[in-house]
Amino acid sequence: MKNIVKVLLMVVIMTSCAEVEKENPFFSEYDTPFGVPPFHLIEDEHFLPAFQEGIAEQEAEIDAIVNNPEAPTFENTIEALDYSGMLINRVASVFYNYNSTMITDKVQGIAQEVAPMLSEHGDNIYLNSDLFDRVEAVYQQKDELDLSGEQAMLLEETYQGFVRSGAALPEEKQERFREINQELSTLTLQFGQNVLADVNEFKMFVDDEEDLAGLSRSVIDAAAEAAAEEGREGEWLFTLHNPSVMPFLSYADNRDLREKMNRAYIMRGNNDNDNNNQEIINKLVELRLERSQMLGFDNFAAFALDNRMARTVETVETFLAELWEAALPIAHEEAEMLQEQIYADGHDFDLEFWDWRYYAEKVRKAKFDVDEGEISEYFEINNVRDGIFMIVEELWGLQFEQRTDVPSYHADATVWEVLEADGSHLGLLYMDMHPRSTKRGGAWMSSFRKQYVDEDGKFVHPVVTINCNFTSPTGDQPALLTFDEMTTFFHEFGHALHGLMANTHYYSLSGTSVPRDFVELPSQVLENWAKHPDVMKMFAKHYETGETIPDDLIDRIQESGNFNQGFATVEFLASGLLDMDYHTLESYEPFDVNEFEAEVQQRYNMLDEIYFRHGSTHFQHIFSGGYSAGYYSYIWAGVLDADAFEAFVETGDLFHQETARKFREEILELGGTQDAMEMYVNFRGHEPDIEPLLRQRGLIE
Repeated sequence: MKNIVKVLLMVVIMTSCAEVEKENPFFSEYDTPFGVPPFHLIEDEHFLPAFQEGIAEQEAEIDAIVNNPEAPTFENTIEALDYSGMLINRVASVFYNYNSTMITDKVQGIAQEVAPMLSEHGDNIYLNSDLFDRVEAVYQQKDELDLSGEQAMLLEETYQGFVRSGAALPEEKQERFREINQELSTLTLQFGQNVLADVNEFKMFVDDEEDLAGLSRSVIDAAAEAAAEEGREGEWLFTLHNPSVMPFLSYADNRDLREKMNRAYIMRGNNDNDNNNQEIINKLVELRLERSQMLGFDNFAAFALDNRMARTVETVETFLAELWEAALPIAHEEAEMLQEQIYADGHDFDLEFWDWRYYAEKVRKAKFDVDEGEISEYFEINNVRDGIFMIVEELWGLQFEQRTDVPSYHADATVWEVLEADGSHLGLLYMDMHPRSTKRGGAWMSSFRKQYVDEDGKFVHPVVTINCNFTSPTGDQPALLTFDEMTTFFHEFGHALHGLMANTHYYSLSGTSVPRDFVELPSQVLENWAKHPDVMKMFAKHYETGETIPDDLIDRIQESGNFNQGFATVEFLASGLLDMDYHTLESYEPFDVNEFEAEVQQRYNMLDEIYFRHGSTHFQHIFSGGYSAGYYSYIWAGVLDADAFEAFVETGDLFHQETARKFREEILELGGTQDAMEMYVNFRGHEPDIEPLLRQRGLIE
């Protein structure tokens, strides 16, 4: 009888497992428009089994490559490896977007479970000596093989990827290499979760209307709605999400509350609670250094830069020093100007970091008669979006049609079909524009599916997503963007175009799969159109009257464009220098993060009145993102984008068709199929010059 019960129980279990597998949407082709993920069917419990199945599937694919009795060739080894792991890619593209936009305790728990699992799986591939032998055998033949440029790049990237992942290390060192990778994967994940927890925990309620003096009606209304949602009608709630904290620091007259907000903002991840990131930073710095030195590099920065445009630590340090020397004196002049404004207002206190944005706006208003509230009335979010569509159509003929028949992961996210000038399908674009407690801060672009050509020769169209945390609509007032938010919209759309216009054969080289200090070129170059007076008049319409932004206001915006650039540049460079100082350490001793920052400030003679744009304990770019020893990339790409935009300016036509075509074909379509500097020179005709950037920022005449 017991045996019968046991058999029946096994049948029930097997049937149940089969049903779960059958119902898991990741295990079958997506039956949705354009083959997008079936978000309406995906549940949290589907992720872990799908990752496990994806790992098992790729393990079998790797075994097939390794056990192939034929001699290693590009096709049966390098190409086969690039096509492996497609199920993992499908699951990860959805999950990690969820882990940025649909964050719950359950999703975070899955992420913590999956991170070491995927790290181990990656090591099992890259530290597979038999697989590396085959890759190396093909690599040794590279000069004799008749490879296309893209194939040659895939071979180079694959081989170097194995070497940089420890494949050439002695076997006795590989176990430690695995341990480091496992720990790094968990620590970087925890770092980001800690920052989000601190952001969500801070809530500053204001119950006296006088404390709102200086703030715009839209900011006040948003704070009232936020407080009401917390059950505190008649009060106002301010948080550390950018649409709340930045207007408060820039316009709130109450200095004590500005200090409270700014201190909370810079102390994210650095409080006496469970979210403190100091220990994690120590461990990340230590482990990255150890791993880099195992691979023969002096420090992590040398390892990270070895396959980027800059190539060497010396190049980056020289670049940052040149900009620092140009910007620091101007920041000092600006500090004196703000101190004079403090005195003029009848105060006798010294300028502090929580005063800078507030007094900069007062001086800007007095000097240029520019008010952010007035400007934002011309940047209603849908008008900005339609303006971007119009500009992109002028440049490349692309068209955008909203689709309501395509599944979306959240009600806030809209879906757009992107069409070529001839009406053919190019890809899909999701846009998710406003903050929520389950969404991380900042702005970014990602993909639910990258472009590539599959094994059957079918062109796979991309599905791209951009996420922002812009000012939300309140009551009857639509979302009105600040000038900075408007340019950020253009920026992220530039990243989206890089993914949408991808036209490569291989998955791993597609779209934004380029060196970190090149990836910001397509995004930042689009900002130049956003700021140009002629272009601005194409989309900047008053949200109530429909009036085009007046020339007088554009002139005032232009005149004030270089105002406070000393602050903006120094604030950014400070974080870039901090990043490099962490990652150029050649020996590790435990350190106090606050003391480390203070030493950096002293070494570079930084102003006390300017704090790092990103302080260590919330510096997600370098401690939980992909910009470790790479934060300089934004301003490095600034050199590229300023010089690239000059190519259009020089023609006298900002929508010059031949130049736009060349930028698309030489930059946007190629992904990582060529050397980055080679691509740039092919487009521009020469290497980039730093002077256009310095002129743009008013750092030189």
